[in-house]
Amino acid sequence: MRFTRTTAVTTAAIATLTLAACSSDAEGDATSATPAATSASTSPTATAATDLAGQSVTVVTHDSFNVPDNVLAAFEEETGLTVEFAAPGDAGSLVNQLILTKDAPLGDVVYGVDNTFASRALDEGIFADYTSEVPAAADAAAYAVPGSQALTAIDYSDVCLNYDLATFEGDLEVPQGLSDLTDPAYQGMLSVTNPATSSPGLAFVLATVAEFGDDWEQFWTDLAANDVRVTSSWSETYYTDFAAPNYGGDYPLVLSYASSPPYELIDGEPTTAALLDTCFRQVEYAGVLNGAANPEAAQAVVDWMLSDDFQAALPENMYVYPVSEQIEVPAEWAEYAPLAEEPHSLSPEDISAGRDEWIETWNAIVLG
Repeated sequence: MRFTRTTAVTTAAIATLTLAACSSDAEGDATSATPAATSASTSPTATAATDLAGQSVTVVTHDSFNVPDNVLAAFEEETGLTVEFAAPGDAGSLVNQLILTKDAPLGDVVYGVDNTFASRALDEGIFADYTSEVPAAADAAAYAVPGSQALTAIDYSDVCLNYDLATFEGDLEVPQGLSDLTDPAYQGMLSVTNPATSSPGLAFVLATVAEFGDDWEQFWTDLAANDVRVTSSWSETYYTDFAAPNYGGDYPLVLSYASSPPYELIDGEPTTAALLDTCFRQVEYAGVLNGAANPEAAQAVVDWMLSDDFQAALPENMYVYPVSEQIEVPAEWAEYAPLAEEPHSLSPEDISAGRDEWIETWNAIVLG
């Protein structure tokens, strides 16, 4: 999830990522990858034989990544590693860059590939197999991509439409589900993100496929006729377009997350809410890049992301649910950020088989 996050990633490298994209992707070739990066292995934890002190590791992530400075500093002190970050864009852009740069990886380890794009990344051979053995790995296994040891689940969330409460205080009723959005009463009120560049955008398209089946194209045809707005990223839709008091945009309905509303309280009162009947369950993963310059440090980062410190920081910094069952989410979430009881979902096989065609069809319908 993404909300009032001050991005903690180092973005200076972004300007060079597009240039690097012409020659690389995340799959590393077999000749350059080290054995540790290309074969299944187990966690190097604190008892690892290799001393990581004085080494560096680069984490490639999306532009909404945010971890508290003290959590990062504690990891660097414990391991002796220097952690650097590169953020080429939203999750969809992240995967695209990983594919383009797989022969010259942008870093050592990736965080932020989600279940809407995971099969594409795996098909490209971007990641090396790795099985963590830290305690929370058992919880993470419940969200594993079937048949793969290359990605480790770190968090999950529900991608849902959010709405501005004030807009619907009068006679205009809150839309109750996806079907309502094509009603002329909501013309020009909805902002969503492009599924080709944004994982929430793709998750929303998948929700419509899951709900409408073969009629999903007609839904988007009707939504386009109802003046849906499309942006390239979650941050633009949320921070710029949302009509919520904290942002003052022009769109009272925006694509975000079920856990966003608690962070929009003003004087203890909610100003937004999520439409739980529009949700798609999203899982975010971490993985060691094939061809990583420092695969053992990359494995240590995956372990760190399953640690209690990192998992406990997720809700209030990235607005997602930790996979670790040992971590309690903020009390406000029970009231203002409940998960959908029956989120839309599609199998990894269905997503893999249909994703590219769905995006292409969506583009033709909505963007022309």
